[in-house]
Amino acid sequence: MAPASTARAAAAAAATLLSVAIFSYYFHCKTTQQKSSRRKKRRNGVIAAIGNTPLIRISSLSDATGCEILGKAEFLNPGGSVKDRVAVKIIEEALESGALAEGGVVTEGSAGSTAISLATVAPAYGCRCHVVIPDDAALEKAQILEALGATVERVRPVSITHRDHFVNIARRRALEASELTSTCRKEKKINANDSSQINGHSISEEKQNMKLASECKGGFFADQFENLANFRSHYEGTGPEIWEQTGGKLDAFIAAAGTGGTVAGVSQFLKDKNSNIKCFLIDPPGSGLYNKVTRGVMYTREEAEGRRLKNPFDTITEGIGINRLTENFKMAKLDGAFRGTDMEAVEMSRYLLKNDGLFIGSSSAMNCVGAVRVAKALGPGHTIVTILCDSGMRHLSKFHNAEYLSEHGLTPSAAGLEFLGLN
Repeated sequence: MAPASTARAAAAAAATLLSVAIFSYYFHCKTTQQKSSRRKKRRNGVIAAIGNTPLIRISSLSDATGCEILGKAEFLNPGGSVKDRVAVKIIEEALESGALAEGGVVTEGSAGSTAISLATVAPAYGCRCHVVIPDDAALEKAQILEALGATVERVRPVSITHRDHFVNIARRRALEASELTSTCRKEKKINANDSSQINGHSISEEKQNMKLASECKGGFFADQFENLANFRSHYEGTGPEIWEQTGGKLDAFIAAAGTGGTVAGVSQFLKDKNSNIKCFLIDPPGSGLYNKVTRGVMYTREEAEGRRLKNPFDTITEGIGINRLTENFKMAKLDGAFRGTDMEAVEMSRYLLKNDGLFIGSSSAMNCVGAVRVAKALGPGHTIVTILCDSGMRHLSKFHNAEYLSEHGLTPSAAGLEFLGLN
């Protein structure tokens, strides 16, 4: 009888284990479905339309170089730029961590695109937006921000080491919002214990203002330069999309850097997939990143930001070029760098408009200059990808303004690509 008893015990144990396994599997699936449902719920409306932008062949440049030059059309995002991805990632991570509460205000210091993206997506998360921008940024960017309902604060351009640099002011605004919320909560507790309030007596004007301010749920500084959510948005989104859209068959990637998030996220993802893919930086006038990548030195002592108030070189490209290493840029995996000029960017933008119908902004034009440089360096037969960050619509008062360009000696005159050494 012992063997039968043992068999029954073993069968019972097996049944128990099977029940536990089924329950665990069911619980896991249910939890996964709930998480997926939450993500799906969060990623609806305008947020769901961000990303998965087309990778288009830039025919004129491809034909001229003998390479396949492809541009990721990020200007087709709802907010009009590549920064939509960053805005979503920053806000979602902040909400999930508790650093930002629904109803809170997101602050940022930006030359335009990130600010516009934050102002576009923040309402979808029940948040508000306060933006600090340099007053030499294109006027239409401030107008767009105000139309989107953001609070816009324009300040003079100064060094990042100065307390009144637009990024540093944005950081303070977030702190002030949080401090104000804390004060309001304390005030509400006092008022709740105040018999005059209970009996309906009027309160002071100061308390009335506090009551109105208490609608704010604190502030959160987006910190696009140092917040690695920026890098992650491209490592998890833009990079994989490029890989899938090319079927993994690409030879090089190139982009300029402002915060460094795009070039870092995409380059690291592509290198992780295939270390033979070459990744490059294109750097505008006044930026020290070219020297850092090619020589290991960020800038000369005379150019150090702590010794000056403004970039010593004027450049009409907005949102790219910097003289410090950001946490995002540190994540980049680069094989080299190229320099680009304002004149080349202007000529490129006009060339692409005339030959491809592409109406692009200054950083997109600089990226295309870089793509041609890479094509010339690698030779015909290679596939090169770059980023078309935004359209020319945000650059009407400067980059696409004939009078402004004339004043700065940047009137385009090229008939073809001779400005890059191509006939």
